[in-house]
Amino acid sequence: MAFPPHFMEELKARVSLADLIGRRTKLTKKGREHSGLCPFHNEKTPSFTVNEEKGFYHCFGCGANGDLIEFVKQTEGVAFPEAVERLAALAGLEMPVERPEEKARQQRAATLHDAMELAGKWFSSQLAGQAGASARAYLSRRQVSEAAVASFRLGYASNSRTALKEALIARGVTESTLIEGGLIIKPDDGRESYDRFRDRLMFPITDQRGRIIAFGGRALGDAPAKYLNSPETPLFHKGHVLYNMALARQKAYDTGTIIVAEGYMDVIALSEAGFTQSVAPLGTAITEDQLQILWKMAAEPILCLDGDTAGWRAALRTSERALPLLKPGHSLRFALLPAGLDPDDLIRKEGAGAIKDILDKALPLSEILWRKETDGRSVDTPERKAALEKALYGLCDEMRDPAVQGHYRNFFKDKLWQAFRRKQEVSGRPANGRSDHTRFGRFANRSRDSQKLPSTSLRKPSVPDGGRREELILLTVVNHPKIIENHFDTLASLQLSSPQLDRVRRAIIDIATVESSLDYSGMAHHLAKRNLSGQITRLQGPTTKSLDWFVDPAAAYEDALNAWLHIVARHKLEALQKELEAAERQLGENATAENLDRLKMAKKALEDASGNEANLDGFGFASGRNTIV
Repeated sequence: MAFPPHFMEELKARVSLADLIGRRTKLTKKGREHSGLCPFHNEKTPSFTVNEEKGFYHCFGCGANGDLIEFVKQTEGVAFPEAVERLAALAGLEMPVERPEEKARQQRAATLHDAMELAGKWFSSQLAGQAGASARAYLSRRQVSEAAVASFRLGYASNSRTALKEALIARGVTESTLIEGGLIIKPDDGRESYDRFRDRLMFPITDQRGRIIAFGGRALGDAPAKYLNSPETPLFHKGHVLYNMALARQKAYDTGTIIVAEGYMDVIALSEAGFTQSVAPLGTAITEDQLQILWKMAAEPILCLDGDTAGWRAALRTSERALPLLKPGHSLRFALLPAGLDPDDLIRKEGAGAIKDILDKALPLSEILWRKETDGRSVDTPERKAALEKALYGLCDEMRDPAVQGHYRNFFKDKLWQAFRRKQEVSGRPANGRSDHTRFGRFANRSRDSQKLPSTSLRKPSVPDGGRREELILLTVVNHPKIIENHFDTLASLQLSSPQLDRVRRAIIDIATVESSLDYSGMAHHLAKRNLSGQITRLQGPTTKSLDWFVDPAAAYEDALNAWLHIVARHKLEALQKELEAAERQLGENATAENLDRLKMAKKALEDASGNEANLDGFGFASGRNTIV
């Protein structure tokens, strides 16, 4: 069976070659490639490479090589059709059914591609000829180089009513093909057909393989529409395509970034300034399909928007559209230009450095959403505060991925806490005027000197297993509430295995959200009001005088904080390792695209978390534990 080209392209776009091969042999990323031990022969030194960008693998030891389909054929011993079927199941694609009408559609598509290519060449020839003088003058005023004209295959549609039609029919293209491709218009009243584009600078629009599938035209004279795009055709669906996506893919892969501008000239200006990883939607707000294309190029596309009200509205529309599609590691950033300027204007006035500075300062999606709900909103009453909170959490409800939704809830909760809490005095002393050395409770009668803990050998904090580690995480926060001020989000996002301890964690978060400048006695008071003092007492009981000394309220804050961050990091690593193991088991039992995505996300999360333990240099000195025994 001959599979349709569009189906094979979609199949290869959805299944990662490195992830597929990574299920059989461990791969390590090195530059643009992955390497590892060859799955086809025994070896001790890696000689097997995978090039994700080009879609092939090769072993320098045994000579095995191929693409996605060849790998399935070689490893699973199946023929081409069955290999395609297995990959389609992994990608969540339905297998195409070979019908006569499908074969006819493919033949029409091939004919249309030929017609669009001929049209592109004809427009280019017109730009270079006598008829294109006005278009060349416009490009010169916009400082578009000859190299850019050639790279983007710019052209010119003459002002003649039927020049393109006559030229392509003379080359063997039928009138019906020109109509189907959107190149000419056939009036309903029976009049003669005529060219769609006249007296316009022409921008070819290509698919991901670089084939022309449509055109955009900018009017050079008086016209009702400044820009005109091809209509929807069998080749062209404007919500599924981005201008310049074929040329931008390589640079996006190299840099890990993709820039989204608003129009053709912005993309060309950005590319001329060195940002060739630039694309644009086609006169519409970014669609869900376009977001998916962008995320295949880079994890966090940067939307470079005009610095006006329309640009801000575009940012809000895109941010709202992206909410249901967000997934771990994939988001958006927003580069907002100075008022009244677009990328083309800014580059011509101030150079490439100016646009680079703005791109470097791009705001994350979370900040855009926060500004969306808070800018111009009054929150001077409890009811208005509640309305803001409801609006923010309503955005979270739009997010389908539970992990992303949970972290956004914690982010907004942290921002609300920071916005509503009372400011501490500039001196850093608690709002109640007490210093850290005059806390209430069982340590209130100690002198400052006696609060220093006994000297002992200098060592890192112990990292106990399971339940005791979770107890120490909470107990350190209870005895040193100042930790919450700068690490609220960390505490809010922690997952504890014990329901009883998680109840304490949630109570601490609720207290910190409402109360400000908490000290040890204040935290104890509020926990007691929630009938949790008995549980806190039980947690305090097992604390040792040697390895767990940093938990004690008398320990210096710096030591308590460093130890807490260290233990929390180890706790997260263990949880992520368990998630990775569970994802591997699930993929082995049920090889679906969803389970493969889960495995990839688990690997990425574990890699990101590794090495994040606190810096423990000098641990214990602040508490007077500076004598080495």
